[in-house]
Amino acid sequence: MGFEENRSHKPFYGFVMIYRYFRQRWLQHQTARVLQGLSKEQLRDIGLTTDDLSRWN
Repeated sequence: MGFEENRSHKPFYGFVMIYRYFRQRWLQHQTARVLQGLSKEQLRDIGLTTDDLSRWN
């Protein structure tokens, strides 16, 4: 068994997955903040209601 066979192909993959998880959560939180700042008319223009926002959080 050589050196290359024992090496992990993706040594930092766990860190990448953790980073992606927290980035996704941050983006969802940021989107929720922006949507909550919109008026009822603006939400209606994009096809959402305030009830949709409360269910999404």
